[in-house]
Amino acid sequence: MTHAGGAPTDARAVRLTRKGLRLAQFTIAYNVAEGVIAVTAGLVAGLISVVGFGFDSAIESLSAILVTLRLSARLRDGSVDERRERQTLRLVAVSFFVLAAYVTVEGIRDLVAGERPHASPVAVGLLVTSLVVMPVLAAAKKRVGAALRDNLILADAAQTKICVLLSISTLLGVGLFQLTGIAWLDPAAGFVIAAFAVHEGREAWAGELVDD
Repeated sequence: MTHAGGAPTDARAVRLTRKGLRLAQFTIAYNVAEGVIAVTAGLVAGLISVVGFGFDSAIESLSAILVTLRLSARLRDGSVDERRERQTLRLVAVSFFVLAAYVTVEGIRDLVAGERPHASPVAVGLLVTSLVVMPVLAAAKKRVGAALRDNLILADAAQTKICVLLSISTLLGVGLFQLTGIAWLDPAAGFVIAAFAVHEGREAWAGELVDD
């Protein structure tokens, strides 16, 4: 793994690649757990934005899986099947579009029906935890990606940053609802998630996780 222009030497590149692999594996485990808790808590409380946040966590884990496969292949001195990676990226894109459609339709339905969600301390606790964990994880990925000059790792770091933004928007929607009792705040937060999902879906469909 020799890189020009001051990039890491072979030994350092291997060490950084292994660190990047561990970060990706942690991302998968964390996002799976986060997604299960968020979807469960959101369904129980009727919080559409929290359900959408949970589905987004599952989709974020797919990106981390791609990074894991690529870095594992690199450590084995194998090659990456670019055709299969592109197919996987397009499946991720479809998942984002499905997520956007789900939270949009459910948000509109709740607004029209006037349904009121219930308070959820579990959802609030999960979102606060995400605000603590995700910025640290994104910064670590960015350092590794910059050191390796690896655009895929840097893109994965950017996706983790978007997860931070989603945590903020969802927490504001849920928290303000619990403080004010204004029911439309939750679907409004869901619409923000839908906008992020469409943005990420377009990037995945265009293959920017690999090429940008």
